[in-house]
Amino acid sequence: MKLSSQQYFRIIVIAIATAVMTYFCPRHEQSHYKYEVGRPWSYAQLIAPFDMPIRPDSASILRASDSLRRVFIPFFRRDDSVMPEMIDSVNSQLNPLHATMATAILTEYYERGVLPSAEELESLAGRTDSLRFISRGNVISRQSTAHYYTLERLQQAMASLSGPGSDAGHVFKLGTLVSMLRPNVLYDTVQSKVMFDQALLPFTSASGVIQKGQSIINKGHVITPQDHINLRTYEEMLAKEKSENFESNFLLILGQGAFVLMVLLFITVYLRSFEASVADDKRSFLAIILMVTVFYLFGVTMNHFIENGVYIVPFAIVPILILVFFDGRTALFIHIMCTTLCAAFAPFTLEFIFLQLSAGCAAVFSLEKQISKRSQLLRTAGIVAIAMLASYTAMELLLNGSFQGISKHLITYIIINAVLVSFAYVLMFVFEKIFGFISVVTLVELADINHPLLRQLSDECPGTFQHSMAVSNLATDAAARIGANVQLVRAGSLYHDIGKISNPAFFTENQSGVNPHEALPPEQSARIVINHVTDGVQRAEKAKLPREIIDFIKEHHGAGKAKYFYYSYCKQHPDTQVDPAPFTYPGPNPRSRETSILMMADSVEAASRSLSDHSPEALAELVNKIIDGQIAEGLHNDSPISFRDISTIKEAFVRRLKTMYHSRITYPEAPKNS
Repeated sequence: MKLSSQQYFRIIVIAIATAVMTYFCPRHEQSHYKYEVGRPWSYAQLIAPFDMPIRPDSASILRASDSLRRVFIPFFRRDDSVMPEMIDSVNSQLNPLHATMATAILTEYYERGVLPSAEELESLAGRTDSLRFISRGNVISRQSTAHYYTLERLQQAMASLSGPGSDAGHVFKLGTLVSMLRPNVLYDTVQSKVMFDQALLPFTSASGVIQKGQSIINKGHVITPQDHINLRTYEEMLAKEKSENFESNFLLILGQGAFVLMVLLFITVYLRSFEASVADDKRSFLAIILMVTVFYLFGVTMNHFIENGVYIVPFAIVPILILVFFDGRTALFIHIMCTTLCAAFAPFTLEFIFLQLSAGCAAVFSLEKQISKRSQLLRTAGIVAIAMLASYTAMELLLNGSFQGISKHLITYIIINAVLVSFAYVLMFVFEKIFGFISVVTLVELADINHPLLRQLSDECPGTFQHSMAVSNLATDAAARIGANVQLVRAGSLYHDIGKISNPAFFTENQSGVNPHEALPPEQSARIVINHVTDGVQRAEKAKLPREIIDFIKEHHGAGKAKYFYYSYCKQHPDTQVDPAPFTYPGPNPRSRETSILMMADSVEAASRSLSDHSPEALAELVNKIIDGQIAEGLHNDSPISFRDISTIKEAFVRRLKTMYHSRITYPEAPKNS
């Protein structure tokens, strides 16, 4: 069986997405089990598959470290280069008498040893009443600090040399020398750390062994700090064992790839079954798969760098974007599939799935099918936050039976998540630009009559502008009744005749008594009239209007004929076989229900202006005649519109036209005595 281009495209997209997600899928370095201190073990009883050391928990290590620091005797070393440097400075700056006195003081103090300042000693870990040295031969000696001088005492002794009668220069030089004094018994950072770590080693080494076959933790047991360390040890040893096993690695990657592929196939089958137009449209299919892939990678990244960081990722944006560009049912299904993918590496799987489903449902239901204002996203973000917090509380009560296990970090993550949901508006704009989609927000902005193109149409073609407004009213009423895209029909109707700006006087609604067609042959008049379609497309493309709006311009006459000029030419050449091509619009015919509605409304509104009788019967006859004629010509054959839709549209047109052309009472003239 030969595959179509759409099928080839879907296969390639799914293959690439599967490869990318499988490549970045967490491996052994990620925890297979998800757990936290103070929460119950929600899995089955865990049995040790090998002998495991029992390492002390971090709190025990911290307590032991603090106790050891209080009794630890630090190591110092003597720097014999300090005394010669200080004596040289004294001899070079003081007079001989004072230099001799200063040298004697320095020699006495430095030979015994000068310690750092008392403040610096207090800042060191361990005891301050003793210190230790390592001499040659690695012999450790211990001495009391009382055996040494302090730096403050040496400074005081040197400062005493500036007695009464000393000149200012001598005092200044002596003060400078005092500030330069340094201790020659220095704290040995390296040796102290080595000896401290050695002393701490007995407290950090394994205190026992969990033998193979013994229980590591039982189901429902509240995880203690020691349990947490044991579980970490188990995972590290298991990961190391598996990382060295090629077969295990291969099977793990194979399983991850199969899992991702199955989820993507579920999405594809759903789209083919329920949204065939989306599955067959390359842009739409690529956008959905890309959306799922991007948020999956975002979740993996956040979870890698931040513990439980996947809870920060605003997965509710996925159904919001799907809802905006497609429909609510598809939005919920894609959200379920995306949540399922990320649940494979998310902590507390059941809790994660329930929270994300709550967020997705809250987002879809709160938007009421469409987003027409930015403020709706702010409201949705608030509703998502409430839904996730309520769901999280419910899960905690379900699993723990109390509020004690509620994590402040997860609550913070949930709030951040909800705030990020409001940024869906930015992603909406990005997807519009990348994939050429059009959202309701954009349509509402385009339907603003202050848009430059509509302002120009109003100023230069006031009759055409009024016609477009009337057609918009007719078409949107009909679109609402058959469930078509009302905002798209409204915007498309307003822009469908912008090509008339190029030659406004050649269109009846803009004429004021003078008809330039009277001086032209029918084929030339037809060419001018038909060109308003191509002129409109050019103006729309220049203004960067969305593709969907340009389709309204192209298709509102389809491949129909400019009948007035065609019939006029036929009458002028009764004996000639007339070629209809010069009188035929370039098309294509309407390919959506929305453009079909516009074609009907455009013709009906224009024809209704020429009626002298606006009775319900006359209006119904006109509507039936025009729409049935279009159907007979096959102008709606490419549109998915149904006969039931057409019947509803006819009724809507008649009802709206009756309102537009309803009779008004005649006001009497004012009496003379008023």
